[in-house]
Amino acid sequence: MTAVKAFWQSLDDSDVWHSFKRSPTAMVSALLTLILIAGALSAPLIAPHNPFDLASLDIMSANLPPVWMAGGEAPFPLGTDDQGRDILSAILYGARISLLVGFASVLLAVLIGVSLGLVSGYAGGRLDAAIMRVADVQLSFPAILIALLVDGVARGVLPREAQENMAVYVLVFAIGISNWVQYARTVRGATMVESRKEYVQAARIIGIGPAAILRRHILPNVLGPVLVIATINLALAIITEATLSFLGVGVPPTTPSLGTLIRIGNDYLFSGQWWISIFPGIVLVLLVLSVNLLGDWLRDALNPKLR
Repeated sequence: MTAVKAFWQSLDDSDVWHSFKRSPTAMVSALLTLILIAGALSAPLIAPHNPFDLASLDIMSANLPPVWMAGGEAPFPLGTDDQGRDILSAILYGARISLLVGFASVLLAVLIGVSLGLVSGYAGGRLDAAIMRVADVQLSFPAILIALLVDGVARGVLPREAQENMAVYVLVFAIGISNWVQYARTVRGATMVESRKEYVQAARIIGIGPAAILRRHILPNVLGPVLVIATINLALAIITEATLSFLGVGVPPTTPSLGTLIRIGNDYLFSGQWWISIFPGIVLVLLVLSVNLLGDWLRDALNPKLR
């Protein structure tokens, strides 16, 4: 109890928490983000139907409108798609896939970018030049193009029967490998500054190795900007996953994400069945907007010039 009380006391005294309490936008966006994440994680418990259970689908229930429209049915509050899947359930399960890909790809990008940034900034010389030239080359290509290239190569290498099972892993790798440069360049600059400070010089004098210096001393001091970039990049990763899925190169239709649901609904949009794509699109917009607003607040809260 003492440790918990001390934690809450330190949290209440922190500048970031005070900034959060003074920002209605940050509070609303954080609440909305938590609601969307909680809804996605608890999809098996709160979803009216399981869209992955093919045995429960009824083609006679296909293309039903929302419950408040003529022809709507109570078991399907937001209507159904062309296969009879409940749109609300598909959104809840689809958000899980979008969030999984988003978080996993950001984590991969952080691991690659921070590691290369630390090594590049601390080592300098030819190694630094080589890493930064690779980063410069990658920056000349749009992230979506790199993700499409990685996905295309994976489809050419993997056996056809394994492509569907590996689709999520390929998507995570494609998005993660296309976003590591921002972390590497930011961490490199911060590492070059920190490595010239007296506490790092003292650690070298007493015989601490480079790996220990990077892990114990420099890394904790460069994580602030990384956290801000990761928060903003989470929204970008979710958008990238939705774009790839909309283009048909993301997750397969049997494991629908928000982008897949929008793509499926786009085929029926002009026939009057707007709910198949509009509702997943609204959830995607709310999720990305709330994460972006949270990232903007965090960037300002961690900026010492604005305190």
